[in-house]
Amino acid sequence: MAQHHHGSTSGRPLDTLAYLLLLAGPALLLVRRQWPVQVCAGTAAVAGAYLLLRYPYGPIVVSVVVGYVTAVMAGRRRAAWISLGTLYVAHVIVNSVTHALSWPVELGLLAWLLLVAAGAELARTRGEQRRQWRLAREEREARIADEQRLAIARELHDVLAHSISLINVQAGVALELIDDDPEQARTALRTIKDTSKDALGEVRQVLGSLRTGAPAAATNVSAAPSGTPAGPAAPRSPAPDLGRLDELVRQAAAAGLTVTVRREGAQRTPPPGVGLAAFRIVQEGLTNVLRHSSARTAEVTLDQSAADRLLLTLEDPGPVSAAGGARAGGSGAGLVGMRERAAALGGFVEAGPTASGGFRVHAELPLHAQDMTRDEGRR
Repeated sequence: MAQHHHGSTSGRPLDTLAYLLLLAGPALLLVRRQWPVQVCAGTAAVAGAYLLLRYPYGPIVVSVVVGYVTAVMAGRRRAAWISLGTLYVAHVIVNSVTHALSWPVELGLLAWLLLVAAGAELARTRGEQRRQWRLAREEREARIADEQRLAIARELHDVLAHSISLINVQAGVALELIDDDPEQARTALRTIKDTSKDALGEVRQVLGSLRTGAPAAATNVSAAPSGTPAGPAAPRSPAPDLGRLDELVRQAAAAGLTVTVRREGAQRTPPPGVGLAAFRIVQEGLTNVLRHSSARTAEVTLDQSAADRLLLTLEDPGPVSAAGGARAGGSGAGLVGMRERAAALGGFVEAGPTASGGFRVHAELPLHAQDMTRDEGRR
């Protein structure tokens, strides 16, 4: 390459200064990430000096291209354009003054510079798109993680609040009857054992979903025998749905609450997501009656008269018990969870006191709703 430059008749032969200028450009590129604008201007200035001294064209332009592209990719486009434009204008002026101007050569150089600028802009645009896609993916993954975390929190709240409320009631019964009626106390203790066993199975399933990445509501781990360690291979059963409504009624009866279930319309099996939401709403509603109401009866109505939605109503005659309200330890998360479950399916929940002093929960769940928790888990 050196011999070629020396043999060229179109410019000044390469000398020590030329080699220094040829080395200065690559040396500046070593710090292009830290100072993109300064390096872009510096490589243009080095190239301008090289051409001003009429050394032959050569690799000096490579440093200019790299410095320019780096500045554009760093978002300093205006500074990069000014540096490149100044270099070209200075080159034209010097050639005009020295009477070495050749418009075909200058137009060719301009076309080459425009091609470099277009390539840099294309690279910048693609880089921006990749960054935007990455940010969008991270935001989507964070949103899905938040939704799954909330779903797991709802599941844990519903399972634990219901089970612990039953255990609390039965423990009180056992303490009252342990001396006068040991058999009845034994029945209460057996109910506590069964309830805690079922609760442990459901909690194991929810916590297992954290390890496997599966949606918390997708499956329900069957309760393992006492003393059996939990593990990823624990047996699984379908998620709770309205088919287990009688189980809730029996549990409530064991706690001293008589629940009447009325069914209206043609009874159909709702989609899994709707069935789970309906089960949890009834479960939370009965838990609230046990914790906050002095009523010993409650009524659940399942209305499937409409083909496109399930209407669910749970009502107790009240009034609020002496230990109810804030003293019962409620945080309001149960009602929030009900509304979140219904909203995720495109439905709604209304809850509030009745004129007679009781409490009423009414939910409307579309039967065509998708199980959004499960869909998010597939993504």
